Amino acid sequence: MGDKLGQIKVTVVQGKRLVIRDFRTSDPYVILKLGNQTAKTKVINCCLNPVWNEEFCFSIFEPAEVLELEVFDKDRFKADDKMGNAQLSLQPLVAAARLRKILGVASEGTTLRKVIPERDNCLAVDSSINWVNGEVVQHVWLRLCEVESGEIELKIKLIDFSCASPSK
Repeated sequence: MGDKLGQIKVTVVQGKRLVIRDFRTSDPYVILKLGNQTAKTKVINCCLNPVWNEEFCFSIFEPAEVLELEVFDKDRFKADDKMGNAQLSLQPLVAAARLRKILGVASEGTTLRKVIPERDNCLAVDSSINWVNGEVVQHVWLRLCEVESGEIELKIKLIDFSCASPSK
């Protein structure tokens, strides 16, 4: 791990079209991992389109890491069932924040960068990185992998960002 760049606030907004892992439904929750940091949402019982709206803060380091998430179905008497996973590179968010700092872009709602779905990312649709209320914000829909269906909506804000350079 390199120099600390700052912090991000990740909001796990909602899931849609999650897979059935119980008889007719699932009891989903999400585990987020960034480096050695982990966070977990609450369990939403009997729901394939859960709304969490839970916020978590993580420290980010140079080089920008990958945010990983796993979705599980909570089971009472056996191991929790996997409902898919996804990854999001934070490099585009960090690069957009650096660019904004260098260029001094400050007009409200400015799109700093657009990230499109590709084979090497889990984006379900195009994602914009914007300057909103004095913060660099990315809104994403991630397609869950290793599962028949399911998407997770996240909102990521870069907070307490410094343009620290890697140590020499």
